[in-house]
Amino acid sequence: MKSYNSKDWFSVVFVYRQDTLRVLWPLMAVLGGYTLLVDYWLDLRPQLLENALFKHLGIVHSLLGLVISLLLVFRTNTAYDRWWEGRKLWGALVNNSRNLALRLNALLPTEDSENRNFFASFIAVYAKTLDLHLKSAALVFQLDENEHPELAELRADAHGPNQIASRLHERIYSLSRNGVISSEEMLSLSPEIAALTDICGACERIKNTPIPYSYATFIRKFIVIYVISLPWSLAANLGYWSVLVVLFIMYAFASLEVIAEEIEEPFGLDPNDLPTGKLALNIGSNIREILQPDLNR
Repeated sequence: MKSYNSKDWFSVVFVYRQDTLRVLWPLMAVLGGYTLLVDYWLDLRPQLLENALFKHLGIVHSLLGLVISLLLVFRTNTAYDRWWEGRKLWGALVNNSRNLALRLNALLPTEDSENRNFFASFIAVYAKTLDLHLKSAALVFQLDENEHPELAELRADAHGPNQIASRLHERIYSLSRNGVISSEEMLSLSPEIAALTDICGACERIKNTPIPYSYATFIRKFIVIYVISLPWSLAANLGYWSVLVVLFIMYAFASLEVIAEEIEEPFGLDPNDLPTGKLALNIGSNIREILQPDLNR
């Protein structure tokens, strides 16, 4: 995710590396040439500009521009809601992982390095596996450069987060059966693990439910038809200056659609997608600090 100083106007206004202009410039170049041809053709036929149809095209475009604006506002808000919900879910994942580690740190004996290492590995690797799962990448069950032989039993062809949560539940119940923790303590830990699965399911809902195809294509077709017809209504009043006006309107409308496309799926690899990989690393660092304090000294 791109970090920037929102108070620095010059660095934001004049940045080009991640601007929508990089995506739209081929389309804008074609549109500029098309508008120039329309202006030239009408310039050779000034009598057409006196036609009643050309005189009323401006009113039609004003009404259509209002409709497009409302559609784009709804489109952008919907995409941002998806992005922000994804961020809230990963914030909840950070908090639940820490809470689970803090509870386990209070319940497990300090000398019980086996269980501490197990939970440190599995809680931390859950976030990393969820990140890879949402990116549809190959599930690589590894936390860091250290060896984790207990992860070798996990299947790479199955649902990774579910396997991790299942192993956490199994170990919690095993500790209860062996008397390491009481039944009441086990019941206090189970909701924290269940919350991890709830977060995973909510993230999958965002990823697997895109904006309806018909809605997205309608907006794009509407924008294209609008800007293609726009030169015919502007030529009478602006002449060749209509090229700049049409390009500016195209840039404004299409940029909102491009931005919405980018942020509506927040778990990808685009510059403005959520930094889930870094969040997963931070979770791993926090968990090791809580459950394996000796390793952080």
